[in-house]
This record gives sequence, structure tokens and C-alpha cells, in this order.
Amino acid sequence: MALASALLTVMMDAVRKTARPMLRDFGEVSQLQTSRKGPGDFVTAADIKAEETLFELLMKARPGYGFLGEERGMIEGTDKSHRWIVDPIDGTTNFIHAMPHFAITIALERFAPDGSSEIVAGVTYNPVMNEMFWAEKGKGCYLNDGRIRVAARRDLADSLIATGLPFIGKTGHAQAIKDIHAVGQRVAGIRRLGSAALDFAWVAAGRYDAYYERNLQAWDVAAGILFVTEAGGLVTSIDVDGDPKNGKQIIAANPEIHTALRKVLQAA
Repeated sequence: MALASALLTVMMDAVRKTARPMLRDFGEVSQLQTSRKGPGDFVTAADIKAEETLFELLMKARPGYGFLGEERGMIEGTDKSHRWIVDPIDGTTNFIHAMPHFAITIALERFAPDGSSEIVAGVTYNPVMNEMFWAEKGKGCYLNDGRIRVAARRDLADSLIATGLPFIGKTGHAQAIKDIHAVGQRVAGIRRLGSAALDFAWVAAGRYDAYYERNLQAWDVAAGILFVTEAGGLVTSIDVDGDPKNGKQIIAANPEIHTALRKVLQAA
């Protein structure tokens, strides 16, 4: 049985406490599906409430750290070398539609004196499935109490690939269709389940062989980058050798699949 560090215990406790009212809200959302008004306003409130809870718990545990959240944006801390990166509900559309595929995700970013940074710890928790993915740099990646590793498939034709699609108000629809057309002809299957944080976690667990997406945000990818690398995989940008932590274009895969899939996406 794996033992989490004091830092990871703080992060796990925060997501579990945040999850309790969220699960009650999720039950309410199921009932709201039949109402004329719909659950949009309700879910917005749940999202904001979840981030408030995470902010309070994390700031209490590490008062000086900076904070980057989907709802609050950037908050500078007195400790310039550490920053929390938080998405209170990744997979909000699933949550709205009472689909049990969403997660709370937290990453801790550490900055070097030269301004470079790395993700040193992360947790992603699906409260409905009670699946806690977690990792600390150099110590492997875990699902609940068991260590996980990326899949060992070598042939792209045997691989199951995850991706995302832009929704209303986002750019990149034409490129996303080109990507799917190029990839779909070469793989066993493509899945779009609607939570980037869980897509990364599922690559780390070997459920997917790879995941790619364009036009994400830092809070979508931060913890997942650590998961996949600690589980033995590779995470890079798709087209150029940029920093995948910004989320603008990203591919995560086991080492055997990564090169082949990247070439297909670059050609698309």
C-alpha cells in the first residue's frame, strides 16, 4: 500500500472535503434534468462553491502559496516559488447532464530562480467513482492504493485514443475534425468523454494508450502531465517543442505510441 506524503495528504483531504457537497449537488442535478429551467445556474454555483472550498483549505495548509483557478484566476502569493493550479469541476458539461465522469483536480507548480517551473505534485479525484489519482515527482503515479503505469501497446492500429472537441464559443472546430479524420483511420478507436483531467489519468492507468487535444488551459493539464510522466509515458506539445504546461496543444502517450501519433497529428 502506497503512503502519501504530508503534502499529498493536504491535497487529497482538500478534494475529498470539496467532493462531499458536490456529490449532493450531483444528485440534485439528476433531478433538475426534467425541469424547464435546467441546471445551468445551479452548476455555476456548484463550481464557484467548490473552488472557494479548495482555496480556503489549500491557503490554510500553505498560506503563502500562489493560486491559479478556473474561477478566481491568478492570485499572487508571498511564496513566489510555489503555486496551486486548480480546476474545481473538470467535466462541467458532464456534471450538468448527470454523467458521472468529472473530477476535482489540483496540481502544485514549483518555480526555479530562473523562472522555469515544474509540476511536483498532483491529485485528480472522480468523486462518483471514488477514484483518486495522485503523484509526486520522482515517486510514481497511483490510483487509490495501487501504483499504475501506461499501457505497453506498440502498434497504433491496436490503440485506443482519447481527445476533446471544442464546444460553443471555442475555436478550433475545423482542426479538430481534421485531427479526428487523420487519427481515426489509423487506430482501434477514439473516445471523447469530456474531462481532460481524467483523460490524462486514464492514460497513466493504461486505459487509454494516448490522449491529445488543442486549446486547453493550465488547470486542465497540470496534474495530468505529472501523472503520465510518472507512469512511464511522454507528454509533449503536438506541433512544436513548446511547453505543454500551457495547454495550448498537448499529446500524452506511452513511449511506443507517442512518436507515431504525433507524426499523424502534425501532418493533419
